[in-house]
Amino acid sequence: MAIDTPRTHRSRLLPQLVKFGAVGAVGFAVNFVVFNGLLLTVFSKMHHGTIFATIIATIVAIATNWVGNRYWAFSGQRQTNTAREGVEFFIVSLAGMCIPLLCIWVSHYLLGYTSLLADNISNNVIGLALGTLFRFTFYRWWVFSPQRAKRAVEAGSAATTTTTTTAPVAAQVAKVAKVANLPGAPDRGLVGD
Repeated sequence: MAIDTPRTHRSRLLPQLVKFGAVGAVGFAVNFVVFNGLLLTVFSKMHHGTIFATIIATIVAIATNWVGNRYWAFSGQRQTNTAREGVEFFIVSLAGMCIPLLCIWVSHYLLGYTSLLADNISNNVIGLALGTLFRFTFYRWWVFSPQRAKRAVEAGSAATTTTTTTAPVAAQVAKVAKVANLPGAPDRGLVGD
């Protein structure tokens, strides 16, 4: 088994970070389009429309990002229990959603910046940067943890090894049992008697 040195750890981290960034860019585009589409149409006259648009856009982006992260960015570490992984992913993502919501709330309600540009800066620049850092950290070290994936692989190979080593033993026991059940032959004593 290869030793996991800090250098090999970093060499695996960089490509994963790039893939995560690419998935995040797609999620950002989805979030941006849905957020602005909702603000310009459905929630244009609504009192808390910015908050509702942020929540809906973020949930749609979370679903998009889960698919990209599961099947591409973290594909080597994904869990076999898809439902548990999905729940963990959505928990982290929803917790990460609170960061841009807090940024929107501070900008919109505390500071009084209510323009579309101010909402986009607080949501899609400041909130996105802080939320991305939060999400990557928890995706990497909890949801798609390399240690969890390694433990799952080791458990799977241990189960396979146990099955593989016990199968020949079981076959030998079955042979002995079969031989023991043969009809008895008369005992003629020593050969040549």
